[in-house]
Amino acid sequence: MDRVTAAVALGSNLGDRRAHLDYAAAKLHGLLASLKISRYYDTKPEGVSGPQPMFLNAAAVGETTMSARALLEALMVIEDEQGRDRPFANAPRSLDLDLILFGDHTSDEPGLILPHPRFRQRRFVLEPLVSIAPDLRDPVSGRSVAELLLAL
Repeated sequence: MDRVTAAVALGSNLGDRRAHLDYAAAKLHGLLASLKISRYYDTKPEGVSGPQPMFLNAAAVGETTMSARALLEALMVIEDEQGRDRPFANAPRSLDLDLILFGDHTSDEPGLILPHPRFRQRRFVLEPLVSIAPDLRDPVSGRSVAELLLAL
């Protein structure tokens, strides 16, 4: 497989949020070449169940020869290593890693929707992503992530 540029959103709102993101960043260096990671952003919880602690969010962009499914599975292993628990939808989380973009690939398979279905409406994903890769394109809308952020 050719190299594909992948974008990953990182988030944490349980425990030592910074340590969880630092752990994920270190692991992503082993998965993605030419990795760029945004600064960390404190953000209010959006679209979650009940009151929750503030999130710490970031974005990562790098290149891979893995398939989208293999990369997603590797991201889930990293979440599990940091004690990710899924007691209910949108529960607080020690670590959340979402595969946002995978080159110009689109997918609507069980467990793998690309691009991530809600990333265009999420400032906490777009702001960090724009800071490191403003020209990345959404293959569905054809717009850059910078254009998507401006449209919010």
